[in-house]
Amino acid sequence: MNMVHKIIFTGPVGSGKTTAINVISDIPTVRTESMATDMTRTMKAETTVAMDYGRINLPNNAAIHLYGTPGQERFDFMWDILSQGSMGLVLLLDNMIEGGIGLVLLVNNDRPNPVRDLRFFISAFKDFIQRTALVIGVTHSDLRPRPSTEDYQQELASLGLRGVPVFEVDARERRDIVLLIESLLCSIDPMVERRKAARS
Repeated sequence: MNMVHKIIFTGPVGSGKTTAINVISDIPTVRTESMATDMTRTMKAETTVAMDYGRINLPNNAAIHLYGTPGQERFDFMWDILSQGSMGLVLLLDNMIEGGIGLVLLVNNDRPNPVRDLRFFISAFKDFIQRTALVIGVTHSDLRPRPSTEDYQQELASLGLRGVPVFEVDARERRDIVLLIESLLCSIDPMVERRKAARS
């Protein structure tokens, strides 16, 4: 029996959600971008208003389905919609018997207060995080090296979240996004890590 997953990318505007899905997807991504009309336009010309969607094709007709949420709080109704497990677009991995949903939180280190952004999104997705797996990707560390991954780990621990993987990533680099997804899948099901090790 196949395992069912959905992987959601969330985070503030400019953290790299759309870019990450574009770089990892094996199909042209479905994007719902519109011209930015608020403070967002100082950072980027367009912003996601509903969701991004991409897919990674796997052997045996399996696929990883990826969703990117809007980063602006005024579109938070989409966060609830995308975090429900009933949408039907799923990740299918062979030889797994239980389902799960994973959350990739991207944090832009070059924003004015990225730790506050982390706290905000952890709070916004609190119920969802309690029933799923979480991995943190810190983007734009080349522009501002602090906070460090250790700083984020300390903040997560203060929020009662220990052992959450935190990586510095470049959303434009496929290998970095693969690392996030592999880490997330290993958190959802340790059998992924065992099979990966067996293939090495």
